[in-house]
Amino acid sequence: MSANHSIVLGICGTSGSGKTTLLEAVLPKLREAGLVVSVIKHSHHDLQLDAPGKDSFRHRQAGACEVMVVSPHRFGLFAETAAELTLDQQLSRLSPCDLVLLEGHKAQPVPKLEIYRTALGKPPLFASDPSIIAVASDVALNAPCPVLDLNHPEAVARFIVGWLARRKAAAPRA
Repeated sequence: MSANHSIVLGICGTSGSGKTTLLEAVLPKLREAGLVVSVIKHSHHDLQLDAPGKDSFRHRQAGACEVMVVSPHRFGLFAETAAELTLDQQLSRLSPCDLVLLEGHKAQPVPKLEIYRTALGKPPLFASDPSIIAVASDVALNAPCPVLDLNHPEAVARFIVGWLARRKAAAPRA
């Protein structure tokens, strides 16, 4: 992992399992715990983040390799790439933080929290992915890792805070 972001946790699950919904509920709890958290959301689709006719779109169309749009409250960076960025390249573009949550990067070899809903009728990922360290589910499961109640984001956040503290304590000192 990137030197700026050595602690990464994947949030994985099948489509429709509620990854984004859980993150929306957990992120404020992590911030309340004093953590600075960034999220990288993976998409298999081509992204069009700016709109035709906007200055940023026109600059990219004219040949700029990167266009940054800045306001008093946020910024966005639009960049053309020849290939999908590696995880290290993605992480290197983020500011330093306590934790980076990866949503939808289920093939990455990083520790992961699986979101599992029985109603989707799909097998859980933990059965075939040893990097899954916990499962947040809507039912009790027999799993080789902790099973958290998907309907209690406070418990999920507490698990993440505890896991992160253990990772930081075990990290070699620079």
